[in-house]
Amino acid sequence: MRDPHDIIIRPIISEKTYSQAESLSVYTFVVHPSASKPEISDAVEAIFDGVKVSKVNTMNRKGKSIRNRKNNRLSKRSDTKRAIVTLSEGSIELYSS
Repeated sequence: MRDPHDIIIRPIISEKTYSQAESLSVYTFVVHPSASKPEISDAVEAIFDGVKVSKVNTMNRKGKSIRNRKNNRLSKRSDTKRAIVTLSEGSIELYSS
């Protein structure tokens, strides 16, 4: 089994994810592209103490094409995989005030 910190790369912090975390106990993370749903669930429960995961949804997002202003060449941002994790017990403190 892989290290949980290799599976969960970073949380996604935006206005939408902040409101979902407060009202619905739904958190969004960038995860390793080859991570499966059971691996993501186990990693979240291992990293954050007192948390029980009820559901994991994943999505693969394609990277955008970016045009360089200097020489007009096209490059591409990397593809990412996101996991939307719903908790049944506990909460995660991602937003420190």
